[in-house]
Amino acid sequence: MRQVRTLLQIAACLAAIGFAFPAHAVTEVHWWHAMSGQLGKNLEKLAADFNASQKEFRIVPTYKGNYTATVTASIFAFRSRNQPAIVQVNEIATATMMAARGAIYPVYELMRDQSEEFSPDAYLPAVTGYYSDVAGNMLSFPFNASTPILYYNKGLFSAAGLDPAVAPKTWPEVEAAAQKLRASGVPCGFTTSWPSWIHVENFSAFHNAPIATSSNGFGGLDAELTFNNALLVRHIGKLVNWQASKVYDYSGRGASAEPRFQKGECGIFIGSSATRADIKANSKFEVGYGMLPYWPDVAGAPQNSIIGGATLWVLRNRPRAEYAGVARFFAFLSRPEVQAAWHQNTGYLPVTRAAFELTRSQGYYDRNPGAAIAAEQITLKSPTNNSRGVRLGSFVLVRDAIEDELELAFAGKKSAKAALDAAVERGNRLLRQFERANPDH
Repeated sequence: MRQVRTLLQIAACLAAIGFAFPAHAVTEVHWWHAMSGQLGKNLEKLAADFNASQKEFRIVPTYKGNYTATVTASIFAFRSRNQPAIVQVNEIATATMMAARGAIYPVYELMRDQSEEFSPDAYLPAVTGYYSDVAGNMLSFPFNASTPILYYNKGLFSAAGLDPAVAPKTWPEVEAAAQKLRASGVPCGFTTSWPSWIHVENFSAFHNAPIATSSNGFGGLDAELTFNNALLVRHIGKLVNWQASKVYDYSGRGASAEPRFQKGECGIFIGSSATRADIKANSKFEVGYGMLPYWPDVAGAPQNSIIGGATLWVLRNRPRAEYAGVARFFAFLSRPEVQAAWHQNTGYLPVTRAAFELTRSQGYYDRNPGAAIAAEQITLKSPTNNSRGVRLGSFVLVRDAIEDELELAFAGKKSAKAALDAAVERGNRLLRQFERANPDH
């Protein structure tokens, strides 16, 4: 009898140990990202929701600073074999990441190797095109995608005798509206953020014009910049002319123009769709929304805009078990309800068609005017070689060169043509340096 009691006690102890220590340890998957503030909280919620949905893996998000700091930290960590499995990288660094062949694990290969369902056809074409190779294979996972749209102050429109229910659709209409706003006493007719992204990259895509040879770099590293064409020279020349009377007023690089719109200094603002919620929350007036303007005399315009934001890259040389977790996490992020919630909570684009349709069926766009414009704009037409995106090496530096020269034009120190010619010359030198540094790519 004592033997039986002893066996029962041992069995009870083993059971307790089993409950205290699961048979299979949870595999941690580290994710380095560049999102702070409210966006960072939304990102952390995604990780927490995934972790709660299953018991095998635990996504561990870590904020590493801005995009440049995050990528730099990942590079150094890779050299010391301490890299995360997932890193968030901004869209213009795509060519740079592709050149690091031994360091990246293409997403299409990962999902195939892990037998997770993954079809590029499920994603919006303008999103997949940016992050795919020439064969259509997705190299990274689309995460936070945005595109520029037009915002306007309905109160200032009414005061200037403009129809507050109608957004200007073309550049001549923007000019006419901005002139009326100025005549009514508004300090600035319109302003824009991210100068190169809006006035070179997206402007060219929306008019189906190339910014570089070799399909904007998608065809290889031998691409050469060509955006110093007659169309863009005319457009930048118009901005320079408008600058003199504050019909257009340059507000600086990055997102520095946005506060001017929120304060009512400028009646029209062109900036990222991802700032829609922020603008709505911080503006003491009713905001109107519209698509990017276009020049109506350009055949084929408007085409489609291109995206900004960032994507998730998978780094190699992590334990095999972690990659199963990464694939499971990406499948989770692709779910329509997850994507729809991310889109609605952040203002970023829904990256899948199903998430866009789910959001529409939930009545979100009816309740939030303007929220659908970004998705409608990037899907306006099927992307062409000129409007699928930009795949150029060292493009962060190329952008700096473009914006240096644009500022000289806006300050009246160079003509539009001279500024764009110089930007192309400087940019091409950077492209050749990148090409020489990656001879096997």
